[in-house]
Amino acid sequence: MKPDVPVVMRGLFGTMLTEIAPNLTAEYSAGSIGIMSMMIFMTAEEYDRAADIRAAENAEMRALFAEAAGLVDDAGLKAKLAEAAKGRDGSLRVSALDKENSALAALLIELHVHAEESTAPHAAGLEARIWDYLLASVERRKLPFPALG
Repeated sequence: MKPDVPVVMRGLFGTMLTEIAPNLTAEYSAGSIGIMSMMIFMTAEEYDRAADIRAAENAEMRALFAEAAGLVDDAGLKAKLAEAAKGRDGSLRVSALDKENSALAALLIELHVHAEESTAPHAAGLEARIWDYLLASVERRKLPFPALG
């Protein structure tokens, strides 16, 4: 048997919320089980999409770095961007993708600071591109709220 993690977790969510919580007499316990069941639901969703989101973000940051490496004047930053742009995810394990995502995000912050402080003609466009990436990332990572009722 290969357990389908999201299916199992959503089943737990439904049981906890519709069968267990209504039968608890203590208000605190019912509230706690409600919160736990919501966390299980959201964890199921994150489990299903985690690798896809991180791999997409890593690829998008690398593409942004490849573009930015041709624009920035700072030699040290240019070298970091070019090196990061050539990188690839070595594993699809979420922990490995998270580690790479964190390293790329740190470089993105450095690039963002550079774009904000720069008076070069490319700076405003680069900053807008960074904000576009950040907004898309937030949208991708939004957790759904289950339809109840």
